[in-house]
Amino acid sequence: MSDEPAADLGPEPDATRAPEPATGPDTAGAPGPAPRPEAPRAPVRPLQEGEMVLLVDAKHRRYLVTLIAGGEFHSHAGFIAHDHLIGTDAGREVRSTRSSRYVVLRPTLSDFVLKMPRGAQVIYPKDIGPLLMIADVHPGVRVLESGVGSGALSMGLLRSGADIVGYEIREDFALRAQRNVHGFLGAEVADRYRVEVRDCYEGIDERELDRVVLDLPEPWRVVEPATEALLPGGILVAYTPQITQAVQLRQELDRHGFTMADTVEVMNRGWHIEGQAVRPNHRMVGHTGFLTSARLLGR
Repeated sequence: MSDEPAADLGPEPDATRAPEPATGPDTAGAPGPAPRPEAPRAPVRPLQEGEMVLLVDAKHRRYLVTLIAGGEFHSHAGFIAHDHLIGTDAGREVRSTRSSRYVVLRPTLSDFVLKMPRGAQVIYPKDIGPLLMIADVHPGVRVLESGVGSGALSMGLLRSGADIVGYEIREDFALRAQRNVHGFLGAEVADRYRVEVRDCYEGIDERELDRVVLDLPEPWRVVEPATEALLPGGILVAYTPQITQAVQLRQELDRHGFTMADTVEVMNRGWHIEGQAVRPNHRMVGHTGFLTSARLLGR
């Protein structure tokens, strides 16, 4: 028996491992298997007839369009047939008949609020977001909204899960708000959104409300009825364009058992960022209104 060490033959072959392809003069340069042609990708969530889309041009101008079979979007830069959009994905670029580029997107709530049909002045997105936080709106919260206007705030409240009763003194505004809400959020919110044509200054019929949200010229006139309608600990929030309105509202809240009263103003300043040129935008969305909130003490 030899005392020489056994030759190193390397690791034992793995029976589960596929053999490597042979190489050598007989196989070198032989073509591999032809790649399979990729099947065209089906749209993930195709745009439907009746759906709204946002067309954004190269100068960031925005156009809100409802897709209709056979319809066309026209501008100074040519037109785009709706049929070229229906059944395709959003989030892509298309060209008009004059080769102008547009990005096709589904509109956000902010996009819709700024472009939707309106009668009354709307509460802008920069105030809607903070208002939803101040009022602590969440699914199942019962809200009285008075001064429904064109429905901008209604959509924010509904998106957050609230059940809303709206009081609106003008019938045309009430109809406009309901059309805008159902047009953007769909008919499925109908069971959580009821608008009555009536004057909130004359009283509130609802009881055991969690929130009262006001966009009215004289919100202080609703404070006393709100004490009967709100649950203890419930929140009242009012949007007022003028500080004198907020002052008078605060005085009335103090007289009627509300606590933790607060008034804020929201500013929105964008920034220009292009390469090394970084600075605040020359224009900003400054004053729009004041948000005043308070909570009702139990008796």
